[in-house]
Amino acid sequence: MQFGPLQLFVIGFTDPQLDGSILSALRDASDSGLIRIVDFLGVYKDEAGNVLAAEGSDLTEDEAISYGAWVGALIGLGAGGEAGAEMGAIVGGISAADEYEYGLDEEAIAGIADDIPAGGAGLMLVIEHRWMIPVRDAMRAQGGILIAQDFLNPESLIAFGAEVELEG
Repeated sequence: MQFGPLQLFVIGFTDPQLDGSILSALRDASDSGLIRIVDFLGVYKDEAGNVLAAEGSDLTEDEAISYGAWVGALIGLGAGGEAGAEMGAIVGGISAADEYEYGLDEEAIAGIADDIPAGGAGLMLVIEHRWMIPVRDAMRAQGGILIAQDFLNPESLIAFGAEVELEG
């Protein structure tokens, strides 16, 4: 199985208008093959402090185990070389099998909800960029390696401008 680059998003909402449009846009991107939703957790806390949570993934159980083994091997490689990679793959695969569908228990969700203000919401999302697989393979075939990556968005550009102004 070939994996594309993974990306983690953590998004906060102070006054969410949860109309389903985010999930619809994610589903459209996934259905088109551009991305795959590896893990999704949405948490909403109403004004009374009641918590609603929704979780999901596009992965089958076998894919989740493969991802867990792959991520575990990479972490293990960094922590302990080849022996660490082997152990990490085993632990990652077992962990994914035990927690298939990325299920969080009520205590874990409550811990996340503690950081969300009443009336607010949070979204944690891990996506796989499927569109990037052939681009990555072509870069590697030419001897290229990805050196850096980030998102440019209006907020980060404004913050960068403010930082430049302070230094100037």
